[in-house]
Amino acid sequence: MSETAAAELKKLVKQLQNASTEEKVSILQILKKDFQVNEAILRESKAGLAVGKLRTHEAKEVSELAREIVKKWKNEVERAKGGSGSKAGTPANGKAAPTRKGSASVTPSNAATPAPVNGKLEPRTAKGDGAKASGTGDSTRDKCMELIYDGLACDSGAPSDLIMSRAKAVEAAIFAQFGSASAAYKGKIRSSYVNLKDKGNPSLRENIVSGDLSAERFSKMTSEEMSSEERRAADQKIKEANFFKSLGAGEQEAETEGFQCGRCKQRKCRYRQAQTRSADEPMTTFVTCVNCGNKWKFS
Repeated sequence: MSETAAAELKKLVKQLQNASTEEKVSILQILKKDFQVNEAILRESKAGLAVGKLRTHEAKEVSELAREIVKKWKNEVERAKGGSGSKAGTPANGKAAPTRKGSASVTPSNAATPAPVNGKLEPRTAKGDGAKASGTGDSTRDKCMELIYDGLACDSGAPSDLIMSRAKAVEAAIFAQFGSASAAYKGKIRSSYVNLKDKGNPSLRENIVSGDLSAERFSKMTSEEMSSEERRAADQKIKEANFFKSLGAGEQEAETEGFQCGRCKQRKCRYRQAQTRSADEPMTTFVTCVNCGNKWKFS
């Protein structure tokens, strides 16, 4: 396939970044319908990372299309991996190009994708990829490095050497914080691994593999900062619900008609104030509508 098709894929991927929701849908439909790819071009164009990030997009049509494309591309790469391994048709510069449907695709020599087992894609791991951590001289650190690799690689189509380089950087940044393979170091590694493996947070691992999120920055993030926007919003709702429940066991809330419910527009409410932030900041007022049970807060 000519270099024109490869350039077209890169152009479409670049357009995804600043496109509106409607434009994203149009571009994704083109990517799904017109392009067949392989591991080499996905690595070169970063198309897999760009589309993968959209799997958690707030627009349902965008997220669903992105998931369909990622699944389709993974299957295409895996089929190429199971081919004859011939390099015939590879361009002289060694870079494989994407193909339009109906054209022969190039079989990558080192395709790296989850392997299908019983028709399902199994998560990639350091052991499965044959990626061995080394260079630290400490077996504990090497094992922790491979654990980070497992978190980064689970659904990635990136080459194993790139993922291992990111895993090494993350482990080194965490080790630098604690100075030894202490219990605190191991706890941070486990926390990082759990958040990286979260199926609902693909953008976290993709940002690290792509280099958009540095290892140093990631190593200093809290579990809350690592979690997806959806998870943070859900956790916040739980916190607020628990706080409101705790009010019932405490002092009696005062009744007032000074607040209007945004849901039912009634003014019969109960409220309570609490100092939830530093002492020099305003108190937070928690309000419950007696009529419909709606709850809200303000400072």
